Amino acid sequence: MNEKNESMSDQLPDRLSTDPKSPYYNADVLARDVGIRFKGVEKTNVEEYCVSEGWVRVTAGNARDRYGNPLTLKVHGPVEPYFRDKTEP
Repeated sequence: MNEKNESMSDQLPDRLSTDPKSPYYNADVLARDVGIRFKGVEKTNVEEYCVSEGWVRVTAGNARDRYGNPLTLKVHGPVEPYFRDKTEP
C-alpha cells in the first residue's frame, strides 16, 4: 500500500470524479487541489474527467436535477490534469 501511495503522490489517476458516490472518487487526490486544462484552457467547473477517453464532465450553470445534483455536460477534447500545489500536504 505504501508504494501505491507514493506513486499516487506524483501522478494523477486516468479518471477522477468529485462526486463521493462515484467509483472514481478519491478524497486523497482531491485534497491536493487538482487543476484541469481542457483544450489548453483552465477549467474550474469540472465534476469528472477521463484522460484516456478525452472528455470532461462540466456543470451546466446553476441547473439541478430532481435529486438536487448539478446537471452536467460531457465535452470531448484533450484533457491535462495537474496538481496546483507542487509539494506534499
